[in-house]
Amino acid sequence: MKQNTIRTSLDLPRTLHRKLHEAASRKGCSARQLMLRAIEQAIVPTQRRKGRLNLDKPLVPSTGKPISLTEEEIYELAFPFGNP
Repeated sequence: MKQNTIRTSLDLPRTLHRKLHEAASRKGCSARQLMLRAIEQAIVPTQRRKGRLNLDKPLVPSTGKPISLTEEEIYELAFPFGNP
């Protein structure tokens, strides 16, 4: 046994055990490696992006065509059913 490790046992349903080994095979790793990764992802806090959203660039790229709408046209688009 490696130093700084603890051996543990876990009873798994047969179908889950089979699926675990199939998934590990598809990913090209051992079932142990797959379980360790899953445990680490479950207990390690997710990394949050620091800073603010950069709005220097538009979120939706421009098509190059100018939009020319009157206030009435904007209102009709926003409220297509008219006034209550």
